[in-house]
Amino acid sequence: MYNGGRKAGGESDRKGVECELLQSAKKVENYVEMIKPKVVLLLLMTGIAGMLVAYRSIGVTPSPTYLFIGSIALFLGSSGAEAITNYHDRDIDSIMERTKKRPIPSGRVGAKGALLFGIIASAVSVIISLWFNWLAALFMSIGLFDNVVVYSFWLKRRNWSSVIFGGISGGMPVLVGYSAIAGTISWVAVFMATLVVVWIPIHIWSLAIAEAEDYKLAGIPTLPETFGLQVAFKCVVASSIILVSFGVAVFWLATMSPYLIAIGSLAGAAVAGYAVKLGLAKNKRVARNLFKISSPYLLLVFVLVLVGVWYA
Repeated sequence: MYNGGRKAGGESDRKGVECELLQSAKKVENYVEMIKPKVVLLLLMTGIAGMLVAYRSIGVTPSPTYLFIGSIALFLGSSGAEAITNYHDRDIDSIMERTKKRPIPSGRVGAKGALLFGIIASAVSVIISLWFNWLAALFMSIGLFDNVVVYSFWLKRRNWSSVIFGGISGGMPVLVGYSAIAGTISWVAVFMATLVVVWIPIHIWSLAIAEAEDYKLAGIPTLPETFGLQVAFKCVVASSIILVSFGVAVFWLATMSPYLIAIGSLAGAAVAGYAVKLGLAKNKRVARNLFKISSPYLLLVFVLVLVGVWYA
């Protein structure tokens, strides 16, 4: 009996399913790119560190279930904020050379879809945080409000200080994680959160120096655009010194071993030294390199804190 039609139809259906799966996978990939996974994972790491330090401070063995649920809340909160701010910034992102190929301005992710995802993810993150306790939900809400409303909606297009005031949100994942487990906060948690806050200016200002023309083209008031490159160089150097100082303070408050403190201090000295190099060389290539190495430094500090708290 002839069954060529059935075979042809089955082959067509299979290819159709494969095509749909590929399209779905590509859509997920575009959404992942939209939320800036490197930024989200770095903030997630600081929040998990906050949870683990809290467990140590209250003398309780970490619960994998609580760590997982807390990580979901932190991931959704950071991702939701990124989605909403990317939605709001889609017009200026389409102007800047560095950002015009991002998912929303390039059309790979729809603006309404990004906004809806951001709102839902942010709301769920607050609900999960409230499941832990009201303090964790409060810190999550503060972080979302500061990043979305204060930084993106209010200050970013109006004032160079957006990086400073909007940077407060960067420290919230630590406080969310710590308070979710401990039900309170401590000086160690406050200094860990502040470390992230003071890290943000050197991270963003070095990028603003490297991409000064791009920011100017988009009409975004940055530190170098407002006060000039000379002032910006000095501010980056000063910020690096503050950053390293807070790093050392976190090490001491966490009562880490001298060896770990030495490693962290040397890494901080390297970052500060590179910032000084930027101040002397006044070179945009050096500024871009400083932007790149500042994130690994922050990650290293939190890894050292965890090692020091749990194993040293």
